[in-house]
Amino acid sequence: MEPETLTSIPLHTAQTQIENVIIKPSIARRRIKQLLIAMMSFMLLLFSLVLGFHAYIAWTLARPHIDPLRSNPALSFGAAYENIQFPSLNGSSNLSGWFIPAESLAEKSKTVVFSHGYGGNREEIWVPLYSLAKELHKQNYNVLMFDYGYVQPKESVTGGIRESQELLGAIKYAKEYGSGEVYVWGFSMGAGTALQAALQTKDIDGMILDSTFILEPDTLYHNMIQVANLPKFPSQPLVHLFFPLLNGVSLNQIPYDKVKEAKYSMPIFFIHSKNDERAPFEMAQEVFRNQPDNSGSQLWLLTKERHELIFKGNKKDYLSLTMGFLNGLSATTSSSMAQAN
Repeated sequence: MEPETLTSIPLHTAQTQIENVIIKPSIARRRIKQLLIAMMSFMLLLFSLVLGFHAYIAWTLARPHIDPLRSNPALSFGAAYENIQFPSLNGSSNLSGWFIPAESLAEKSKTVVFSHGYGGNREEIWVPLYSLAKELHKQNYNVLMFDYGYVQPKESVTGGIRESQELLGAIKYAKEYGSGEVYVWGFSMGAGTALQAALQTKDIDGMILDSTFILEPDTLYHNMIQVANLPKFPSQPLVHLFFPLLNGVSLNQIPYDKVKEAKYSMPIFFIHSKNDERAPFEMAQEVFRNQPDNSGSQLWLLTKERHELIFKGNKKDYLSLTMGFLNGLSATTSSSMAQAN
């Protein structure tokens, strides 16, 4: 039997095999490390994009696009008017507007102050406010139409925090002009602002509130998902986080709980639709139900109309009910004054 022949391996080949055994795990570890770094970079980028997206939402919510004025009361329905300027009640902003005197002089004048909605100006073309101002002028009401501060490019929306002070400034202007009775007619966020202002004054004799919008967490999210199908968490808390950082005011400063629970001292005519895609009708319904039975408040709840488009779809009934409400308040006030004298 022949002895086994041992095959010799060259020294350099053996070294190469040993190096391959050592290098292969090293390469694998390096690739795993690179993969982890890439994954972490991707997650960090994704996180940054999520934060940036919600910061952008918070920024744009406070700075809606607003069209310039298209007309004026004289061109629209032939009414004489005055260009006016006045400060907010706390002096934090200066406002511009129009004052339209009543068609004929009365012993005791009465004024309606329009409170326009988010993204609009004193004209609120989609309502449109000119048509309502024309009817009020014809029925011998003074009309005050003004722009909220955020209509100016450098200002931002505060959900009624600053705007309520601006509305109170408009009411003060009407009183100083000589108006005996002052009524507020608000739309959307302008209606929610009117409710905030009414917590702070007794100079409002009545209010008409159309498509009332109050900026609270649920309605904020309700409007966010109209734009993009975002999950409630973390979208809602992230927008709340960025809003004060970018806009200078916190949404927590909006007294939405007080507004919903308050028993107001003046009659309020709530107008809303169950089909309102921006302001859930349940909120207006809740505020109305909290008013005393003898308050004179009313609720007109429709089913098909969309946000702020109730007048456009029901002009005859709308004018009949709103003017009936105002004239009824005016008659009650005049009767009370006559009895007092």
